[in-house]
Amino acid sequence: MSLKYGKVIENSKIPVILSWFIPIRAITIWPFIIFRDKVDIETINHERIHIFQQKELLIIPFYLLYFFFWIKNKIKGQDNLEAYLNIPFEKEAYSNGNDLSYLLRRKRFSWINYL
Repeated sequence: MSLKYGKVIENSKIPVILSWFIPIRAITIWPFIIFRDKVDIETINHERIHIFQQKELLIIPFYLLYFFFWIKNKIKGQDNLEAYLNIPFEKEAYSNGNDLSYLLRRKRFSWINYL
């Protein structure tokens, strides 16, 4: 699979180690999609949306914005899970994770629609 769509790693301890605030099953750390167990197509699609988000933001700004949105949600009084689910990058990925053709028609910076 092309790095355009991420390099998938299964059965990794990384998601377990990074589960500080919420349980993480999979995480995208460009260009890798890292699973704690076996992959499934919907989660792969969700994580590939993050690959596209990371690339269009030149990677590091994605992580800075991700952290900013999470902190902003926490300041609003949201618990860890709620703060995570209300990050615009997650909203886009969860809204379109079941649509396996989404990335073929996704416009750049579509996550902005979820602010």
